[in-house]
Amino acid sequence: MKVLVTRRLPERVMAYLEERADVTCAAEDRGLTREELIAGLQGKDALLCLLTDKIDAEVMDANPYLRVIANYAVGYNNIDIEAATARGITVTNTPDVLTAATADMAWALLMAVSRRIVEGDTLVRSGGWTGWAPLQLIGGDVTGATLGLVGLGRIGRAMMRRAQGFDMDILYWNRTRLAAEEEAELGIRYGTLEEVMRTADYVSIHVAYTEQTHHLIGERELRSMKPGAYLINTARGAHIDEAALVRALREGWIAGAGLDVYEREPELASGLTKLENVVLAPHLGSATLQTREEMGMMAVRSILAVMDEERPDHVVNTGLYEQ
Repeated sequence: MKVLVTRRLPERVMAYLEERADVTCAAEDRGLTREELIAGLQGKDALLCLLTDKIDAEVMDANPYLRVIANYAVGYNNIDIEAATARGITVTNTPDVLTAATADMAWALLMAVSRRIVEGDTLVRSGGWTGWAPLQLIGGDVTGATLGLVGLGRIGRAMMRRAQGFDMDILYWNRTRLAAEEEAELGIRYGTLEEVMRTADYVSIHVAYTEQTHHLIGERELRSMKPGAYLINTARGAHIDEAALVRALREGWIAGAGLDVYEREPELASGLTKLENVVLAPHLGSATLQTREEMGMMAVRSILAVMDEERPDHVVNTGLYEQ
């Protein structure tokens, strides 16, 4: 079995795969260009790719013998699923395993921006700190505040549980509303997206990326938020109109934001890095060793299952196995 891995993964994952397959991986730790991707895919049975790799019909047609694309991510909007299905190529992803790590990251951003941790760190390191002062870097309260969850999937629910430890009032919007009994059991309230944006002290985004959720948070939604509210995004950068967010932060429509994802990664919206009321992380949501290893092992197991004529655990285009 021949496998192309588009970027080197944790050593435990690479060793496991290399014991079971003929593996090709770029020597340099960088993403492949489109030309390198197409050339490297020649003669391969399987592709283990990243969310940053665009896998469209042209890439797939470069190798008519490709049998499986294992995406090293939960999301898979980088892959043309319809094209893969039409060519009989199984597409898999890595759900569940990064839920806790991503929720931890969202919570870390919430705390960091509200308590102005990064600004404080910069002040101390600069040598400009002259000691405690009553009005120095005043932030926002977290305990007892209202958290608005935009999306209540696995990560949204994990964020909910963390917030409950801080006695937060939790308001959520989701495409499908829970039954009243389940809302009562969880201790959360439902609201429209407009109500969540208008009411919450903290808004944390946890929806999947689709055409319908592109720029879900734009100028209208940002202007509706409280001036003292904060926006947190660890889902997909394109959920937010970044140009509108820059204006919101600069002009004080909201108090701050914590971002781990961006619309055109690694490019940032103009002016974003010049603002002090935003914490910017380089897409670290799943960046713990245990999580990244398990994501890789899950992707490898999916490849091995397909090559053994078995159905993988996490198939995206399930129709291939229901015919």
